[in-house]
Amino acid sequence: MARAFRLASLLRLRQVQQEQAASDLASANARARESAVRLGRARARLGAVDSEPTDATTLYAISAARASSRGMLAELEAVQQLHSADVDAAEAAYAEARSRSLGLEKLETRHVQTEHSADLAAQQAVVDEIATTTRPRPEETP
Repeated sequence: MARAFRLASLLRLRQVQQEQAASDLASANARARESAVRLGRARARLGAVDSEPTDATTLYAISAARASSRGMLAELEAVQQLHSADVDAAEAAYAEARSRSLGLEKLETRHVQTEHSADLAAQQAVVDEIATTTRPRPEETP
C-alpha cells in the first residue's frame, strides 16, 4: 500500500500561490498593454492634428493646446512606466512562487516513483514466494 505524500498540503498551498501569482502577472500585463494602446492612440491623434495659425489668437490657442497635450502625454508615459514596473514585480513574484512549487513537485514525483518501486518489489516478493513453495502433486496426495 502506497504511503501518502506527507507534503501534499504544502504542495497544494504552493500551487495555489503560484496560480495567484500567475493571475497577478496576467492582470499586470493586461494593464500594461491597455496603457500602451492608450498612449499610442493619443500620439496618433495628436500627430494627425494639422493646424495653421491665421492670427496671434489662434497661435496662442495652438500653443496652449500643444502644452496641454505634452502634459497629457507625459502623464500617459508615467502611467506606462508604472505599469511596466508592476509587470516586472509580478514576473519576479511568479518566478519565486514557481521555484517554491517546483521543488515540492520534484519531491512528490520522487516519492511516487519510490512508492511505485516499493509496491513492485513487494509484488515480486509475493510472486517469488508463490513460485518457490512446493505444492504436492495430485498423485502424491494421500
